[in-house]
Amino acid sequence: MSEPAANPAVTAFPAPTISLPLGLQILRTYSGALICLEIIFGGLVWILVASSNVPVPLLQGWVMFVSVSTFFCSSVYLLLFLLGLADRINTDWNLMDVLYHFTALLLYFSALVLEAAVTAARGVIRSTNSSIPGCVTAPSGNILTFLDNRQYSINVAATIFAFVVTLCYACSMFMGFRRWQM
Repeated sequence: MSEPAANPAVTAFPAPTISLPLGLQILRTYSGALICLEIIFGGLVWILVASSNVPVPLLQGWVMFVSVSTFFCSSVYLLLFLLGLADRINTDWNLMDVLYHFTALLLYFSALVLEAAVTAARGVIRSTNSSIPGCVTAPSGNILTFLDNRQYSINVAATIFAFVVTLCYACSMFMGFRRWQM
């Protein structure tokens, strides 16, 4: 008997390209440690912005969106490697790593700039006319926020942690780019 003809409609998928280890071994790599730092410090940015008075909701709403979205995306990304599910999904994980961290870097950089703008726009109430209490002289910028010392400190901390998270995403993107080029 002759062999049956091969079905041309059947396609073979290549094995996934993964340079990072699966399971708990990912936590022993620099990339795994950076992802953990992204999650921890991103969660702190989320908590700090949520605990402030949110003086400019449009700007700090974007910061909240970015911090919450990247927190959950980084958590899912880490869980894919911790649970070994990345081996079952046929894709180029090195390219996915670069694309994800590049996108997260752009989003977090924009959030960092907006959070720093809100923090830097701290207004001070000055009376310009003694007969009208609470009269305010506006600064030269377009944004004026009234923050007490506690709220100002919270926004400064959120800005610093947003900067740290942005650096973590930049380092992760750089290391992912090097893995992708190999």
